[in-house]
Parts: sequence; structure tokens; C-alpha cells
Amino acid sequence: INVLLLGDPSMAKSQFLKFSTRVAPVGVYTSGKGSSAAGLTASVVKDQRGEFYLEGGAMVLADGGVVAIDEFDKMRPADRVAIHEAMEQQTISIAKAGITTVLNSRS
Repeated sequence: INVLLLGDPSMAKSQFLKFSTRVAPVGVYTSGKGSSAAGLTASVVKDQRGEFYLEGGAMVLADGGVVAIDEFDKMRPADRVAIHEAMEQQTISIAKAGITTVLNSRS
């Protein structure tokens, strides 16, 4: 279920989001203003030995729980597009650095 919370400034929307992630068994809170597409979905990282591995972002870490993205309107358009698959299909497809997989993001 995707929920959009709208309201006037200073109506405790951010506090409500933070509270919902604290009381949920699995919850991740992030601000859209400072989040990148990789930080919200997943990224491929190279370790010291030169090998690549996947690092899950907020939507992957909150699989089966609640992910709260505050200030969604302040996100860069490219980062907003990156989370469409996660919101619609509840999965994140990765095809980078020879790694091809689908991660769950059922939040």
C-alpha cells in the first residue's frame, strides 16, 4: 500500500512518519531531499579485492515493513523515477557490473 501524506507546514507530518517507522517491526525512515536512487533502491559496490557485491537501499532494507520517504516533493526527478518499479511491482531489478537479480521491496 502506498500512502501520500499531505498537509500544511508545521502539522507534524515528519514526526508522524518517524513514529510509524519506530513502531513498525521493520521500518526505515529517509528524507527524499538527501536520498539518491541507489540509496533508496540498491547499488553495486566494489570491495578491496576488486569484487562486486550488492548493497540494499532503504526500500530493500524495509522489505516486509514500512519505508517512509519524507519530503518526496524535493527529490530529484531521476531519483523519483528509480523507485517506480519498487512502488508498482514491489521488486527492484538490478543489472550492473555483471550482477543481474531481482530484489524484493514489499513495503
